[in-house]
Amino acid sequence: MTEKDALFEYLLRLGDNALILGHRVSEWCGVAPALEEDIALANTALDLMGQTQMWLGLAGEVEGAGRSADDLAFLRDAWDFRNLLLLERPNGDFGQTMMRQFLFDAFQTLALAGLEASTDQRIADIAAKALKEATYHLERSRVTVIALGDGTEESRARMQAALDAQWPYVGEMFAADAVDAAMVEAGIAPDPAALRPAWDGIVLPALHEATLSVPDSDFAHRGGKDGVRHTEHLGHMLTTMQWLQRAYPGATW
Repeated sequence: MTEKDALFEYLLRLGDNALILGHRVSEWCGVAPALEEDIALANTALDLMGQTQMWLGLAGEVEGAGRSADDLAFLRDAWDFRNLLLLERPNGDFGQTMMRQFLFDAFQTLALAGLEASTDQRIADIAAKALKEATYHLERSRVTVIALGDGTEESRARMQAALDAQWPYVGEMFAADAVDAAMVEAGIAPDPAALRPAWDGIVLPALHEATLSVPDSDFAHRGGKDGVRHTEHLGHMLTTMQWLQRAYPGATW
């Protein structure tokens, strides 16, 4: 794999993570448990869509095949996506959504902070902008997880169930492969495996404050970020997300 190919794959991972999570979060628009949460989740989704545009736009530029961010978002099939499995899973209840958000936000802020020092100035510039948004997302999701975990008996039970369900998908965030190794060697991106201690330093104290028990398991589902396998949920999501472009190819407003 050439450095150009590795960079393209890495940018797809960044863009697809933002795209898939952004779409999932957008599914709460109009049905969140409170108006304030509805607005906050919609704004989070918009932030992620903006990041998607930047990352996939740069991916298309690096690929050099004339594909735009829209092409990469709407004209790829499920097996071509490189997002984390954690992010394509259904929202579940509000607690599950916020737990997923918190676990990813903690990783995302650390990854973006590392990307600010990238040897590729284009990536460093996008990371600097995205980090400001991710930092806010993390603060909000952290406070919400703590409030719900240390709330009523029912809210705590729901948050514990959410943590138990999401935890087996956490490890994929830190699983490094040949693409990551190429990015580290070129000084373009941080080693994801090296981010785990700092992630633990953010997440574990918050979960303790939320009175939640961290699952005693190192098992990790994998396959999303390298495209080896996805859950059945991604295909259903793409059917909804891509149908207009597929039905009317090249349509513009």
